[in-house]
Amino acid sequence: MKTQRIKAKIKSNTRVAQGYYKLAIAAPAVAKTAKPGNFLMLKVCGGNEPLLRRPLSIHSAGRIGPGIVELLYEVVGPGTGILSHKKSGQQIDVIGPLGNGFSIGACGPRSHVILVAGGMGVAPLVFLAQRVKADKVTVLIGARTSAHILCGSDFRKLGCDVRIATDDGTRGFHGRVTGLLENILARKAKTAPVLYGCGPKPMLKAMSGLCSKAGVAAQISLESHMACGIGACLGCVVQTKDGFQRVCKEGPVFQADELVW
Repeated sequence: MKTQRIKAKIKSNTRVAQGYYKLAIAAPAVAKTAKPGNFLMLKVCGGNEPLLRRPLSIHSAGRIGPGIVELLYEVVGPGTGILSHKKSGQQIDVIGPLGNGFSIGACGPRSHVILVAGGMGVAPLVFLAQRVKADKVTVLIGARTSAHILCGSDFRKLGCDVRIATDDGTRGFHGRVTGLLENILARKAKTAPVLYGCGPKPMLKAMSGLCSKAGVAAQISLESHMACGIGACLGCVVQTKDGFQRVCKEGPVFQADELVW
């Protein structure tokens, strides 16, 4: 994987829900080398305010057109606020692909792959669903309410079985998405499922505990504030059984049982 700094042309920047946007950029070199779980660092303006780039997971590569990379993001501050006003035809300064992505080598034709997403955790998992090759892919999406459910149709277009959980019960399972996962893991399957997850830390901690109890391995992608994105500033370290590691460099994908929660 070759990391590059490029000026990418914006193809579209579309609001997909209240406060959520999908940015599509023309970045053939990134699309060619990126792996699920990688991210990009975007400079959202030409000046020094905000100074730091914004890390965004690669949402898809080549799915909507050759060389087109999609990025899903939520407007949570000044930087993403500026990004939400970018127009088609403008250019944006991008560094990537970055990070340690998901390993999909264990996913064979007969595998049952389970993707667990909490809120914005859907962002890297669409790319993963795009690339994984398995007979059955089940996607569990958790959100606070039905209005916060993201990317269900995207997963269905990729042939996935999508199941929804909402905290308030306005759609699907009433409760946490890990409740759906617990129900699945309680069933005795002939072969262990292959699990991947991304979402808030409490969700990933609960997922890790369920997988440990069931004796099933899982890969999880951590969400973290990042200053540099290349491992230099040490601002995104997490504690693992092998010591502190950088989310931007050794991660964002880790084996769930490696982390010290």
